[in-house]
Amino acid sequence: MAAPYDREDGLAPAPPQHAQDAYDPNYVPDSVKTFVVHLYRHIRDKNVYEIHQMYEGGFQRLSDRLFRDAPWPSAEAVAPYCDGDHVFLLLYRELWYRHAHARLSPLTAAHRAESWTNYCDLFSVVLHGVVNMQLPNQWLWDMVDEFVYQFQSFCQYRAKLKNKTEDELQQLKQFDKAWNVYGVLNYLQALVEKSMITQILEREKEGLEQFTATDGYDYEGGSNVLKVLGYYSMIGLLRIHCLLGDYHTGLKCLAPIDLNQQGVYTIVIGSHISTIYHYGFANLMLRRYVDATREFNKILLYILKYKQYHQKSPQYDQILKKNEQMYALLAICLSLCPQNKLIDENVSTQLKEKYNDKMTKMQRYDDEAYAAYDELFSYACPKFITPSPPVLDQPLTNYNQDAYRLQLKLFLYEVKQQQLLSGIRSYLKLYSTITIGKLAQYMEVDEATLRSILMTYKHKMHAVDSDGKIVSSADFDFYIVEDIIHVVESKPTKSHGDYFLRQILKFEEMIGELEKVQLD
Repeated sequence: MAAPYDREDGLAPAPPQHAQDAYDPNYVPDSVKTFVVHLYRHIRDKNVYEIHQMYEGGFQRLSDRLFRDAPWPSAEAVAPYCDGDHVFLLLYRELWYRHAHARLSPLTAAHRAESWTNYCDLFSVVLHGVVNMQLPNQWLWDMVDEFVYQFQSFCQYRAKLKNKTEDELQQLKQFDKAWNVYGVLNYLQALVEKSMITQILEREKEGLEQFTATDGYDYEGGSNVLKVLGYYSMIGLLRIHCLLGDYHTGLKCLAPIDLNQQGVYTIVIGSHISTIYHYGFANLMLRRYVDATREFNKILLYILKYKQYHQKSPQYDQILKKNEQMYALLAICLSLCPQNKLIDENVSTQLKEKYNDKMTKMQRYDDEAYAAYDELFSYACPKFITPSPPVLDQPLTNYNQDAYRLQLKLFLYEVKQQQLLSGIRSYLKLYSTITIGKLAQYMEVDEATLRSILMTYKHKMHAVDSDGKIVSSADFDFYIVEDIIHVVESKPTKSHGDYFLRQILKFEEMIGELEKVQLD
């Protein structure tokens, strides 16, 4: 596939309209020349620490100071400062387009298509060439994360047809092959397979590999790029399948990563949060409430403990947003399937502060409860996409909300089915035994209907786990013998480890406060 700058006129793509007047793609400030020279040298020398410093610090500082609302200089303009190195220029363009997506508006279909072409070229080099580089995990994660984000953004862009100009519609026709869903999935899957990351993780369990122990880096002079891109691509595939509403396939893609262990996914905060957010959401939609609750609790406790260390990170706003969304999803999980024994005291306190009123409403089975579920789901769900390209010879309408409306409808249908069950649960929690006739009177239904509700409760509180086993999500069980319901409540096990973790967290907060005190 041709590189995005290989044009007949030899010029870089035009920046978005509002930045064009003051933008000269061929002008390279001295600070950018110095940045490119040093970054190229550190990449050539495999100096991961310095690359990371320049990537996380230098690039952000220059963007804020010189390119707040304008593109960086074109790749052709900086080529003399990196010996025209093809792979380095692909990496530079990846940063160029990422900056454009984050800072500039409006982005045309041409810009989006050119970014797609650059990713194709970059991933093709990684898949088919000999890449002799070590790049920071942060950059490699951002690469996969941005690849999925730009795919999602393009799907949303082309689904808003109503107010598009004739020129924009022509561009959509011209670039109809860009960000094709099969192409996106194929590149990520190819990275997973070519890297052999699944086999590497299996060998690591047997003590034959050191992938996680070395954070994915190769300390024997090799390259980490393909292996780590393959690893993060599994998370990218989970995210895409969640956006498409295919939760089973998404979780299957993530299966080689053991979430009960520290992994390379936990090293980068953005990767850690994205993994658990999409894993938890997929489990919520599959009624695996225990798995979703357990992982949401762990990541929310982690963010509560460590978010202060990420305040200067470019990802800080995204961390806070995902944090709030996961509290909303946790509120939904606990309302549909109470699992208070799985929730840490600190997380529980935060949850009550944010959503106590809504969770109280959601325990009822009326229109207010229904509206609360609707509101929290709409706020916390991913931005679902319709991957198929638009039909441009029909009346132009916006269909960017269609996938979201479908997922919301399916979720609320599930809620509707479960609303009666909260009443059953509140009664059964009061008794160790009760006759069907007596419970039917309390519920104001006949005995045949009550039996149906009890069977529905059994069905809804069980799910099929990733191994194909049927597991219970309920915090109590019951069985019926000769019209008598026998209730069996599970005994919560004391978790001494959680107590010590809470005390350590409080102690660290105290130390942090004391360090802020200035002594005269």
